[in-house]
Amino acid sequence: MAIALGIDTGGTYTDAVLVDHATGEVLAAAKALTTRHDLSIGIGKAMAAVFEAEQSLSPGAVGLVALSTTLATNAIAEGQGSPVCLLLIGYDRELMEQYGFQHDLVTDDVVYLRGGHDVLGDEVAPLDEDAAREAILARRGKVEAFAVSGYFGVRNPTHELQVRGLVEELTGLSVTCGHELTTRLNAVRRATTVTLNARLIPLLRELIATVRQTLDEQAIVAPLMVVKGDGSLVRAEWAMRRPIETILSGPAASAVGAWHLAGRRDVWVVDVGGTTTDIAALNDGQPRLNSEGARVGGWRTMVEAVDVHTTGLGGDSHVRFDRQGRLLIGPRRVVPLCLLASEHPEVLDELRRQVATQHRKDEAAQFVISWRRPVNWLSEEDRALLRRLEAGPQSLMQLMSEARYTWLLRRRIEGLEAQLVVQRAGFTPTDALHVLGRFQHWNSEVSRLGAELLAAQAGLSVEMFCEQVVRGVSDRVATELVNKVLEDEVGPPDWEGEPSAAALLERALNGPGDGDLSCELTLRWPLVAIGAPVEAYMPRTAERLHTELIIPPHAEVANAVGAVAGGVIQRLRVLVSPLDGGERFRLHLPDGVHDFVDLEQAVCYAQQVMSARAESLAHQAGAGQVEVQMARMDRQAKVAAGWGQEIFLGAELIFTAVGRPSPARR
Repeated sequence: MAIALGIDTGGTYTDAVLVDHATGEVLAAAKALTTRHDLSIGIGKAMAAVFEAEQSLSPGAVGLVALSTTLATNAIAEGQGSPVCLLLIGYDRELMEQYGFQHDLVTDDVVYLRGGHDVLGDEVAPLDEDAAREAILARRGKVEAFAVSGYFGVRNPTHELQVRGLVEELTGLSVTCGHELTTRLNAVRRATTVTLNARLIPLLRELIATVRQTLDEQAIVAPLMVVKGDGSLVRAEWAMRRPIETILSGPAASAVGAWHLAGRRDVWVVDVGGTTTDIAALNDGQPRLNSEGARVGGWRTMVEAVDVHTTGLGGDSHVRFDRQGRLLIGPRRVVPLCLLASEHPEVLDELRRQVATQHRKDEAAQFVISWRRPVNWLSEEDRALLRRLEAGPQSLMQLMSEARYTWLLRRRIEGLEAQLVVQRAGFTPTDALHVLGRFQHWNSEVSRLGAELLAAQAGLSVEMFCEQVVRGVSDRVATELVNKVLEDEVGPPDWEGEPSAAALLERALNGPGDGDLSCELTLRWPLVAIGAPVEAYMPRTAERLHTELIIPPHAEVANAVGAVAGGVIQRLRVLVSPLDGGERFRLHLPDGVHDFVDLEQAVCYAQQVMSARAESLAHQAGAGQVEVQMARMDRQAKVAAGWGQEIFLGAELIFTAVGRPSPARR
C-alpha cells in the first residue's frame, strides 16, 4: 500500500494525516500546536502523533510527503524576509518616483539599469552590462538573493537572462527573473512579485531543510512536495526557487481537501481555523482562482492563487466588550485561557482572585506571555517587561495597576505584540465551547472563570454569555459569506454607507424584530465546513442562509488531506502579436522572440516547443505521467467600414500540463 503523509501548518494547529495514496482513504490523523517561531517543531510533534495513532503503519512505508505551509504568507504579512537587491532594466526612475511607485518595490536596495525592450519585444537600448556587473559586485556578501525585472521583460526576456547569468557567475546567489513568474504586463507589480520571491527564498530553504531533517529522524525517505497557492503540488526543490507561489497555500489546501472529503464539485468552502476563517468557492471541483493576483499583507502580487476571502475570526479570536457594551470577537488572536492554564496552572489563582474581587475592568481575564526572542533594539522599559515575563504569564490587570502611566504600558505591550515578541492570552470562542461542554480539550475551569468576569460586565449568566459568543461567531461567518458573494457578483458591500442594505441584512439573518418587513437570503450552493469544531458554529450559519450544510468525515484535518490530494499542474502562457499590419507574426517565448510570416505556422511552432516545455516543467515539479493541453484565445476587432471583416489583434496560447505526483525515494 502506497502511503502519503500530508502536513498542514495553520496559524494555531499543525495537522498530519496518513492517506492511502491509491484510494484516498484517511488512515490516521493527529494535531499539534503550531510553533510559529520554528514551524519544524510543531511539524515534528504532529508527525510523531500521527504514527502513534496508527502504529500498524511504519514511517518507512511513506512514499510521498506533502506540506501546506503558512510561512510565505506570514512572512509577507509580517514584513519578514532576507536582504535582497532589485535590478530594474529599462524602468524610468523619475517616473517611478513621480508617481510613488518606488514604495511598491518592497526593498530600498534598487538599481536602475539602462536597456530593455518595447511592447513588441524589440530592443530599445542595449543592456549596460558594465553597470550591472558593478552593482552586483558591490552587493556581494551584503545580500542573500537578487531579483531582476525588465520593463517589458515578459515580451522579450533576453536582458533579464543576461543579468541573471551575471549574478550567477559573480556571486553564486539565488536570482529570480520577472518573466519566470508571470507573462502578464504591469511592470511595477511584476517587480513587487519578483522581489518578494527573492526575499522568501532563504526562509523557505531553511524551513524545507529542517522539515527534511525531521523526516530523516523518522526514517522517511520519500520526496517532499509543497502546496502552491492554486492547490497544486510542486517538489520542494521547485518551491525553494519560487516560494512566492506558495502564498495562500493553506486556503488552497483546504479547498482541495473539502472537495476530496465531501465529493461535491460546486460548493462554498468555509474553513474555520484558530486565527482566521477562510471562504473560497469550488467550481467543478477546482478552487476558483484570483486572476488579478493574490494580495497579501498590503502587497498585490501577480501570483494566481485561490480566490479566498479571509476574516480575522476563529477559535482563538479575542472576546471582549467595547466601551458601548457591544460584544467584539476578533480580529486579534490570543492564546485561549483553557490552553494557557493547561501549560501554566498558576493563572487559575489569579483568575480566582479577579472573580472574588469582582473586577470589571477591560483588562480582566487577560495575560501577557513571552513568545519570541527580540530581533530589534528594545528600550530598557521593554527589556524590563520581558525579564518579568521570564517568570511566566503576567496578569494584564496587575501590570496596569503597577504602571504610572497605563496608556504608555498599553502602547508598549501592543508594540511588542506587533514585533511578535510577546503574546496576549484571553477569553476566546474556544473557551466558550469549553464552558458549554461542546469542546473539551484543555482546562475548562479557567474558561469558566474568564466567562464569569466577562458575563458580569454584560449582566448575563455565564451560560447565556457563552451562547452569545457562539452565536456571534456563526452570524459573523454568515455575514462574511454574504460579503464574499456580493463582492464577486456586484462589488464590495458598504454596510456603513448603506444603512438600508445593512438593515435588510440584519433582518435576513436575525428576523424583523419589531419591524413589519421581513426578508431572507438563500445561498444556492451548499456549504462545506471544515476545521475544528465547525459542528458548534456552522449549523446556525447554514440555517440563516437557507442552504445545505456538509461536514465531511475528517473535517478537522481537511487541510492536511488537501495537501496530498492535489495534483501537479503547470501553466505556461505565450503571446502571438501581429507585426506590419498582419504581414508578420511575433511569438513571445521564454527564450526570446521568434517571427513568422504565417499565423498558423507561429501557433504550430509554439505548440511544438511549449508543449514539450510544459511537460518538462511538470516532471521537474514532481509529476509522473503528464498530459498537456493547449487553449487558444484569439483577440479580434470588427472593421467598421468592412462588412464582416475582422482585424487580428493577437492571440494567447495557454499550455496546461497535468499529472499525479510520482511517489519515489529521495
